[in-house]
Amino acid sequence: MQNGVIYGIDIARGSSRAQEAPRYAVAVLRDGEITHHTMLRLHRILRMLNKDRPDYIAVDNIFELAPNKKSLIHFLEKLPDNTRLVQVTGGIHQKPLLRLAHEHGLSVNQFDPVQEAEACAILASLGVGEEVSLFEDITRIKVSRARSLGRGGWSQNRYRRKVHGAVKEKSREIESILRKFSRDTGYKYTERITEGFGGYVRSEFTVKARRDRVPVKPSANADVQVTVRSVERDKIQYLPLKKAGRQYTIVGIDPGTTVGVAILSLDGELLLSESIRGISHDQVVRMIAEYGKPAIVATDVYPTPSAVEKIRRSFNAVIWSPGGEIRAEDKIALARTFGYSNDHERDSLTAAIATYKSYKNVFSRIEKRAPKYLNADSIKFHVINGDSIEEAIEKVASESKIQIRVKPEPEPVKEELTDTDEMVMKLREEIKQKNSQIKQLKEYVSELKYESGQKDRNIEKLEMRINKIKNSIYKQIKREREIRIKDTEIGRLNKELAKTRKNLKNQRRQNKRLKQIRKKEVKGEGLPVKVISAFTREAIQHTKELYGLKENDVVFLKDPSGGGPVTASLLAGPKVKAVLISEEMPHVALEYFYDNNVPVLKDVKVHRVGDLASIDPDMLDESIRKWQEGAEKRLREKEQEQFQSILEEYKSERRRGLV
Repeated sequence: MQNGVIYGIDIARGSSRAQEAPRYAVAVLRDGEITHHTMLRLHRILRMLNKDRPDYIAVDNIFELAPNKKSLIHFLEKLPDNTRLVQVTGGIHQKPLLRLAHEHGLSVNQFDPVQEAEACAILASLGVGEEVSLFEDITRIKVSRARSLGRGGWSQNRYRRKVHGAVKEKSREIESILRKFSRDTGYKYTERITEGFGGYVRSEFTVKARRDRVPVKPSANADVQVTVRSVERDKIQYLPLKKAGRQYTIVGIDPGTTVGVAILSLDGELLLSESIRGISHDQVVRMIAEYGKPAIVATDVYPTPSAVEKIRRSFNAVIWSPGGEIRAEDKIALARTFGYSNDHERDSLTAAIATYKSYKNVFSRIEKRAPKYLNADSIKFHVINGDSIEEAIEKVASESKIQIRVKPEPEPVKEELTDTDEMVMKLREEIKQKNSQIKQLKEYVSELKYESGQKDRNIEKLEMRINKIKNSIYKQIKREREIRIKDTEIGRLNKELAKTRKNLKNQRRQNKRLKQIRKKEVKGEGLPVKVISAFTREAIQHTKELYGLKENDVVFLKDPSGGGPVTASLLAGPKVKAVLISEEMPHVALEYFYDNNVPVLKDVKVHRVGDLASIDPDMLDESIRKWQEGAEKRLREKEQEQFQSILEEYKSERRRGLV
């Protein structure tokens, strides 16, 4: 049972779907006493809730508070932090309230809203029901301007800078709070900022934590407003109430510089598996406490490390260790079920899972023998601490007994009446209450019959519509997926086909040219000439890779400009027979060819076919002969110039008396 306040609410008149606002019966359970309130409207109940700040609001049907999910979210946003809505009849598959009350020893008149509200409060205190969760464990914080800037006048820019600067200052303040919060608790956050003139237009922070844990509250002033909202779920989720409170857990610890923590419920459900580097002892204790009260603190090594023993003492829990070394293969086999990211998480998981397995048979016996209305985890906790199953059941049963003392609403002080007058007034009040109750019940029965018929018809229509839409969507999705796959494959094949066709076309063109050249060679009409597009390293290398360059080849340079000795060496190296040009070649390259005895022939008639060409052999020989004559003449002139230079130098030295 919770130590705080629990509100039980049941509808007394009307319906949440009706035009007129319904009225409710409220039972407030506080310290074993129940106070009844009748015929309250929802706004009055909200004021009471914000004053008392109860742990739970217990109902038998959440849609008695709101007609739909949107209105229910609006209602929950008005509740105080840490106040949770509980549907005591269960989640998706509900049980009748009357049956649940009888199972837990409560006597309830199903036609009395006050008794039903009381039953809801008591059942919630016993851990019966499921918490209604409409929000993710994600909170969005938005910092924005509190007013529109408008068109403005002469001072508009100064005013805009002032407002945007205030938004920026508030954003940095919240960022500082969230940074410290993330460092202390491990919860992550992201931010998105829209900058403006002189500061920020708005900023949004997304924190991966429940709203009641985030240390930022909504606020507003003249320039800046801060809104804090939880992220809504796509559909309503129901969480078992016993697990929503402070449940008992099994904690596995792997101590060290990087601490591994694994937390299991007593049902073997994984609640947390994480490893954090450089975390302090206090931070580890706080993180473990958020998931419940540890019944067992476990380690995978023996003897127990002092750091694990220190954590155990913090919770006064039972220690568990394997009594020996666990092999790495066994650790992997144990932890593989839940998955892990590193060795620290694996070792902590191993400790927690091995502990659960050692107690599993005892837990199974407890679940078979424990009464339904008792908290099985509490019985397990007592057994872990040394009690027998019978002793544990007896302890939990005595702890679970609720002494309800009904505390009626305070009534105004009246003058003293005689016994007869008091009896008459009491009877009249009872008759009035009975008549009012009968009227309410008749209206309620009539409304239920009508709503039941409407719901059955709507359910039938909606099921037919859902099936039709499902079939249609399934066929459409399947068809679109197949079309998408085929379109992708067609696109890929078209690209391959285009590439293949292009290569084939180039090969055919190349073969045709080679055949033409070969035909001329066979007839003796021409000698093959290899065409190089430019006098560059890349063009020469391309021709060499495509056609090859070997000794006695004849090459034709389409553009002989731009080359030098290094480029010329690529042709002189293989000892080509001749280099044909149609334009002037740089002098340094020409000198290199002369020095390496490679003929460079200009304006020789060449028959070109694309990248290949041919030349008359006789014409080529005649041109080479003339070039060689010119080369010999050039060589003689060069030698004569050298001799003359030496002679002039000798004469100069004699005149100066050096010789």
